[in-house]
Amino acid sequence: MIDTTHILKDAGLVAADAAGTVATVAKIVNLGAGAVEGKLVVDVTAIEIASNDEVYKISLQGSSSATFADTIVDLAEITLGAAEVIGGDQDSATGRYQVPFRNEKNGTIFPYVRVYTDVAGDIATGINFSAYLSK
Repeated sequence: MIDTTHILKDAGLVAADAAGTVATVAKIVNLGAGAVEGKLVVDVTAIEIASNDEVYKISLQGSSSATFADTIVDLAEITLGAAEVIGGDQDSATGRYQVPFRNEKNGTIFPYVRVYTDVAGDIATGINFSAYLSK
């Protein structure tokens, strides 16, 4: 079961650096003033790795600003792409990835979170995924 208030990105293609959107609107979730632990769930339905140099770093970012105007930190991340650039001997594949997170870093609570994708390499079609927070 998914809490719709914690959906950070609806299904859609990402071919350039971008923050997650829901219904075409940038999505920021307020987790409140306390420490929160959970999982960032990323459901990948398509991933381009044809050139063997594609990298997609999907981060759960935190901020003390409700607009992400400043103080942005990566709280959790997963790097997907071609084995030639991400390491190991296997390309990333479609499927579900679960990444543990905590909205506290070095003693500071970051109440506002969003998903952000950094894209690098020779990108033609990119990566298609959705993301949400779970317990």
